[in-house]
Amino acid sequence: MDTIIYTMVRGADWAEAERLGHYAGSADDVRDGFLHFSTADQLRASAAKHRAGEAGLVLVAVEVAALGDALRFEPAGSRAGLFPHLYGVLQMGAVRSVDDLPLGADGLHRFPKGIA
Repeated sequence: MDTIIYTMVRGADWAEAERLGHYAGSADDVRDGFLHFSTADQLRASAAKHRAGEAGLVLVAVEVAALGDALRFEPAGSRAGLFPHLYGVLQMGAVRSVDDLPLGADGLHRFPKGIA
């Protein structure tokens, strides 16, 4: 089975990435020098911390094996565990799926089936 990691992207930014053929990251990614990803187990906490209440996002699922040496699992500040960081642009060939990430009436994101 392939290992999948995820990133949450503003819809307009993803549309531009599709036009260009790659995603170079958000302003936060550019500032930090890498693209921020989460594992399936980290995703809900990452959404609550970094994208709380933000509408218009898409959830991009990416195959780890397609990223090569540019992907590193590293500490992220005071948060427990190692987080996937991509040092380079995300090529569309590594993307396995893109799903809307709507907000529910409670203001929390509604993740696709299969995300714990």
